[in-house]
Amino acid sequence: MKIEKMPEERLDDLQIKGYRILQKKEGFCFGMDAVLLSSFAKVKRGKKVLDLGTGTGIIPILMEAKTAGGHFTGLEIQSEYVQMARRSVRMNGQQDKISIVEGDIKSAVEIFGQDSFDVVTSNPPYMVDQHGKQNENEAKAIARHERLCTLEDIIIQTKKLLKQGGSFFMVHRTYRLAEVMYLMVREGLEPKRIRMVHPYVNKEPNIFLIEGLKGGKPRIQVEPPLIVYKEPNVYQDEIYDIYGMER
Repeated sequence: MKIEKMPEERLDDLQIKGYRILQKKEGFCFGMDAVLLSSFAKVKRGKKVLDLGTGTGIIPILMEAKTAGGHFTGLEIQSEYVQMARRSVRMNGQQDKISIVEGDIKSAVEIFGQDSFDVVTSNPPYMVDQHGKQNENEAKAIARHERLCTLEDIIIQTKKLLKQGGSFFMVHRTYRLAEVMYLMVREGLEPKRIRMVHPYVNKEPNIFLIEGLKGGKPRIQVEPPLIVYKEPNVYQDEIYDIYGMER
């Protein structure tokens, strides 16, 4: 497949099925969070999946490679990332399985319709708009700060987008865990599974992965912690496995 790469872009190998992805050299690039989410999420054969705030399209591209889902859609508001994600999809020959749609998360139900997906995923902006150091790069700022949508927006839209019994998978920062769980329970996305991610075995977790079930009954499974590093620049074996990299 022809590579449609612009001078300001780079091409990264995703270490699975020969897939690659286009990213901005100076703009927002996906991180480990997205890769961990793509492995944490479970999708049954033939099911429809939506990724809210898909950015470069990394989560749909990886989930198409890792699961038996029927179709994957990524929703993104920034036009330049929409076009770049679409080129990555074409480059990987995934056009029949992945659609990238330009639009606002706050209007997702209007775009797709209520009860239209079996699974929703999101790697949302972690920081409230005024929290933390603001990034001068607008694309990075939108990806990291709640400038265009809030956590509440995402969870409210997810409830409406999911079919009854559908699953929601998200990665977020641990300091917002209480807020995440409160909003999920309030909106009827009952937390069913959670996994804490620690940078080192002796360090507290800094992110978590969570699964919610629309209409589920209260009962949550706490999975064993995921430790990222054995020592600086050396991953734990599970991280190598998730990335598909050689040790």
